[in-house]
Amino acid sequence: MILKGVNYASSGAGILQATGAFFGERISMDKQVDYFAKTRQDIISGIGAIAAQALLRNSLYFLGIGANDILFGESRSVFDTNDYVDEIISNFKSQLTRLYNLDARKIAVLNAPKVGLIPFERDIHLCGQACLSLQNRMAMLYNSKLKNLLEDLTENLPGSTFVYFDYYAVTEDIINNYSSYGFENDDHACCEVIGAHGGLIPCISSSQVCPDRTKYIFWDPFHPTDSAVVIGAKYALDGGLEYVSPINMRQLANS
Repeated sequence: MILKGVNYASSGAGILQATGAFFGERISMDKQVDYFAKTRQDIISGIGAIAAQALLRNSLYFLGIGANDILFGESRSVFDTNDYVDEIISNFKSQLTRLYNLDARKIAVLNAPKVGLIPFERDIHLCGQACLSLQNRMAMLYNSKLKNLLEDLTENLPGSTFVYFDYYAVTEDIINNYSSYGFENDDHACCEVIGAHGGLIPCISSSQVCPDRTKYIFWDPFHPTDSAVVIGAKYALDGGLEYVSPINMRQLANS
């Protein structure tokens, strides 16, 4: 029986069912909530409904999803970007509300990072900075709507706390001040195959790997290195209101 935590995350997945389809099999957010519902039922069967509810309501729920929806929604025109982001937010509201109805109460959510600066985006866009800025503007639009959503849910779902982690601000700060964090490379994948920034093909067995991954912000075309993730985790755990609100993860855990 699982009582210490579960990771439902899936590479390439998104809030929308269709996100990441060209990557093949992945577990969308809807399906992840389905799996949580099954885990919850297993816990109830093992320790009883009252103990299970107490456990689940005092547990932490950490959601890092939505960036893929922004990344792979870039083919949409400027004119329907707002509608697309509204679709993401509407779906996410339903999913978060469902988690609440399954006894989740302490929920922290990452916003979308500055996706226009990842090696994948730098390499695929021949139009340069204009395209990357469009990606970042879509992320900022999503983040604004997400913050409002989480505040609304906290206000309207009794006993809940939805924490907003501004991962966009964190990634921006790390990239703009990379040397002060101990990095030597801010725009290239450590594990690369091809591309000016190593961003055109995911990390595979034939990839070239940099000699010291701790000096790189990005591990592969999409993901940060462990070193960069640790920095973000520290902000999430103990950061001030400029990065995490209304409280940080440590305060959420102790609430």
